[in-house]
Amino acid sequence: MSDFIRDFFINYSDLYSVILMSMFVSLTSTFIASLAGLALGIPTALNEFKCKKAILRIANTLMSLPPVLMGLIVYMLLSRRGPLGSLSLLFTPTAMIIAQTLLVLPIIFSLTVSTISKAGREVEKTCISLGAGKFDTFLTIMKECRIQLLSIITSGFGRAVSEVGAVMMVGGNIKGFTRVMTTYIALETGKGNFNEAIFIGIVLLGISFMVNSILFKFREGE
Repeated sequence: MSDFIRDFFINYSDLYSVILMSMFVSLTSTFIASLAGLALGIPTALNEFKCKKAILRIANTLMSLPPVLMGLIVYMLLSRRGPLGSLSLLFTPTAMIIAQTLLVLPIIFSLTVSTISKAGREVEKTCISLGAGKFDTFLTIMKECRIQLLSIITSGFGRAVSEVGAVMMVGGNIKGFTRVMTTYIALETGKGNFNEAIFIGIVLLGISFMVNSILFKFREGE
């Protein structure tokens, strides 16, 4: 088995760039979406304001938005005739990061609001009774709910790393530049090269397993 894997990577050395690009795009988009989702989600969960229900409805709707539709929206924004066409971002890793970030953000935001609405209010009351400021309260809530929030971020990463339609539309699946694991699987399956597609699928499954194993270790530590 080890000889097969070694020979496979020697014969298909281009897979290194595919795996690295997939991890770079997915981790970057998840990081950006997590920062924005947590920063917006925690205050939204702890405060009541006029448009809160409407915002939550929109976020919940965007959670189930078809990826190809998001890809179309980003494509139109970044195309030459689009408002951001002058930036020449279409068919680049940056365009893929933008698309994935917009797909992951509603997930992290909505799940954060749901989680903090239940678990964060008691922490907030305790912090207020002890005279803590808003920023200290924010940090304390994140600390106390870190396992739940980590699970949310993991869910966002799972959505990002498994994405096909949007990244193919805005990235173009260009060999050595914007090709990622999911688009590689789709391409090789269409060509009938099932061995290559299955191998990358196993790598993708292994990455998901490692991420969930890390999360499980954190839970055990609690």
